[in-house]
Amino acid sequence: MSSLSLAVRDSSTMLRRNLLHARRYPSLTLNLLLTPIMLLLLFVYIFGDTMSAGIGGGGGPDRSAYIAYLVPGLLLMTIGSTTIGTAVSVSNDMTEGIIARFRTMAIHRPSVLIGHVVGSVLQSVMSVILMGAVAVAIGFRSTDATGLEWLAAFGLLVLFAVALTWIAVGMGLISPNAEAASNNALPLIFLPLISSAFVPVDSMPGWFQPIAEYQPFTPAIETLRGLLLGTEIGHNGWLALAWCLGLAVLGYFWSTAKFNSDPK
Repeated sequence: MSSLSLAVRDSSTMLRRNLLHARRYPSLTLNLLLTPIMLLLLFVYIFGDTMSAGIGGGGGPDRSAYIAYLVPGLLLMTIGSTTIGTAVSVSNDMTEGIIARFRTMAIHRPSVLIGHVVGSVLQSVMSVILMGAVAVAIGFRSTDATGLEWLAAFGLLVLFAVALTWIAVGMGLISPNAEAASNNALPLIFLPLISSAFVPVDSMPGWFQPIAEYQPFTPAIETLRGLLLGTEIGHNGWLALAWCLGLAVLGYFWSTAKFNSDPK
């Protein structure tokens, strides 16, 4: 069997293993997914009129406009929430001894991490679809987006999921237990809260605006808004792409280096 065939076979096996784990223990994924869904319902139905009136510049409350504003940011927050489960799963594998057993077997070594990454990206996509369904059910519409823009938006979401998943894998590898892995991955949920997901960056205090603007979530959110709602994208498209590629490469090399050097 060629090296490529071996890698594909073993990666597929590890992917099936991780999907089976997710199916048998869905509580972690569901708990993480409920956070952005609850935020969506909270900000729409409790804060929606007040927030939309503020964003609209005094033009009166418009809850439907605020739903459209919220959804792109919460779709990306959903990805960040889902990947926390990846950090916990990787940490469990490293501390429960299964990795040591895999290392005694004639398998393609990177397939263990690849299985986690592909499985997490699939879960992120399904979580995004569920979040999108909830958003549509409460009034979100994207009537002006073309088929190409929808495809680009989906591609951005998948690329963002790949990037955050590799970072989450690295966080899981450096964590001594599942609790530490969950805590280490908390920035993946915290960063969207200080981005343009809920309010425009220019409405924040001047000293805080650079923090919100120069982080990976804000350009990705603005790019997704532009694709789905027709707002101006500007330089955010290139910044989002650069962040995704940079985080994916960083996470890949960090994770593989840590995995190959770990004595456990």
